[in-house]
Amino acid sequence: MIGARLKQARLLAGMTQRELAAALGEMDFKITAAAISKYEKGKSFPTAQFMLLASSVLGVPSTYLTHQPQMEVQWKAFRRHSGFGKRQQEAVMAFASDRAELQIELHSTLYPNSPPDLPAPAPARDYDDAEEIAKQLRATWDVGNRPLDNLVQTAEDRGVIVISWEDASGRFDGLSGWCGEYPVAAINANRSTDRKRFNLAHEIGHLVMDTSKSSVDDEILAHRFAAALLVPAEHAYHELGRERRHLDWGELMMLKRKYGLSMAAWIRRARDLKIISKRYFENLNIELSSLGWRRREPVEYIGDEEPLLLKQMVQRAVAEGLVSPDRMTRIGVDVWEPEPQQSEPGHLTVYDLLAMPEDERNAVMERAFKAAADYDFEIFEANEFYELEDFDDDASP
Repeated sequence: MIGARLKQARLLAGMTQRELAAALGEMDFKITAAAISKYEKGKSFPTAQFMLLASSVLGVPSTYLTHQPQMEVQWKAFRRHSGFGKRQQEAVMAFASDRAELQIELHSTLYPNSPPDLPAPAPARDYDDAEEIAKQLRATWDVGNRPLDNLVQTAEDRGVIVISWEDASGRFDGLSGWCGEYPVAAINANRSTDRKRFNLAHEIGHLVMDTSKSSVDDEILAHRFAAALLVPAEHAYHELGRERRHLDWGELMMLKRKYGLSMAAWIRRARDLKIISKRYFENLNIELSSLGWRRREPVEYIGDEEPLLLKQMVQRAVAEGLVSPDRMTRIGVDVWEPEPQQSEPGHLTVYDLLAMPEDERNAVMERAFKAAADYDFEIFEANEFYELEDFDDDASP
């Protein structure tokens, strides 16, 4: 397993075997890329010196390399743009696999007997199936007939492992798969909020739809599912009507702010549901481009689509003594701890006192009590500060 962890750490660092060998050479540790390849394939065992130096180069603690993964993610879909190379793809999958394993470990410990609430993949042969599966998922998740304010946390509450990956290139959108019974979805944290929502909905579509017998492209069906999950057909008809000859840009801006679906996606949704004609759809897209709104629309969706469950579970596990803060830090997960208060010159805080030897602390406390005895304290009556009616529930304002 050390070989697999070594490879994972190298991919996370975005390095090739040759680059790792070169970096180690600069530390006066001579090794070839072929030897590193043998380590990763389990054909030979690395020395302790190699593991210490390699972990330093790769930016991980040496204990990371000796950790034994208990499960593996079976990736199903990877949505990326051209130019997002193999090394970048491997780095995303390595990071997502690492975080998924940790999250499953914590979830199993903190929430036993709470399996993910995601339906098994249902056959999706056409657009109508995608619409229906999205509708059924909303019913399963019991989110009601309303806009989804926070899709990430809604998904996390139902057991979907949502992972953020920082990609400034703009060429990565989403990744999804299964780790045992747990669904896993990774999204680009550097996208706009509405885009993150759509990308997550798209990846969930890959997880809940079986498109093996579909004549429609998987990605197109996942797009249709995502739009239907965020804006069900009945919502679209309610907001736009059954048939329109003209859509106002201001109207689309308000709908984006309400549903967290981009203006461009709303136009496509109106076309998919035959609310507008194909020709008018094309004209709107031409106008959208001419206004420069393809790259950035004139209004932003204000919402929070950040995964929080892993951070929450880590803090709880540390608070309950189930894991140590050091262990979480060693595997690259930040643990929040209060910073000791800085005392002003001549003043001691409780942290200063606790750090003292017991005899010195007792002496300081004794001097403080003697000093306090020299002060005159004025006694106040309670009603000098508050009138009784302040606490009377029946009192008029």
